[in-house]
Amino acid sequence: MLLDLIAHPHWFWLTLGGLLLAAEMLGTSGYLLWSGVAAVLVGLVEWVFPLGWAVQGSLFAVLMLLSLYLWYRWMQRDQKSQPVVSSLNQRGHQLIGFRLTLETALVNGIGHVRIGDSSWRVQATSSLPAGTEVMVTGIDGITLRIIPVTPAQ
Repeated sequence: MLLDLIAHPHWFWLTLGGLLLAAEMLGTSGYLLWSGVAAVLVGLVEWVFPLGWAVQGSLFAVLMLLSLYLWYRWMQRDQKSQPVVSSLNQRGHQLIGFRLTLETALVNGIGHVRIGDSSWRVQATSSLPAGTEVMVTGIDGITLRIIPVTPAQ
């Protein structure tokens, strides 16, 4: 067995890469993926161009670090394209910027509005008559903060 590994080291690297990739599928969140890819690449390079064990180990280290660096850069770019604050499962945050017309007057700046199939508590800085067009500017708990929309807005 040991003589086979010495005679055909590419099998060692291909087997190691396959084992690392299989272990990655068990859920290590990417820790073994890049070392598995590097091991497979070393096995393929060794198959085409026979190299010494020291060169193979060095090539494995370099390929693993290179793949980790490229993955890190890709993840940074991916994170920059995502919004800073996710509004997933936060319906109130999804309503910020939404415009609506008050069906009932706000008394002391507080009232309720219907949006879709839900009733929301709203708060403004002052009392507003029914029929006023307003815009949601924020949310505080379950209360929507609103401001009246002037025709210029």
